[in-house]
Amino acid sequence: MLALSRVEGTNGQRKEYLMARSKPNARHALLKLREQRDALDAEEVRLREEAARELGKILLECGAETIETTQLKQLIRASLTIGIDDVLGRLAPA
Repeated sequence: MLALSRVEGTNGQRKEYLMARSKPNARHALLKLREQRDALDAEEVRLREEAARELGKILLECGAETIETTQLKQLIRASLTIGIDDVLGRLAPA
């Protein structure tokens, strides 16, 4: 398969050349996939750290810094087990 390459000269002339494309191979595809995976891993780390900062701000705003770490972990785990909607329903004033 040949691709067209268009080149424009300094005086406005256009030239078109046929260029041979290199045939993609499995090794090249795997290397590209590995690079993409590494980039996604780095993005995940960045987003997790950003989410942690946001959650930390929320905890400070509601005064949760006074809760013991183990108690906070138990509270969050129990809330996730029961279901956030159910927990919020139980805590809402009747």
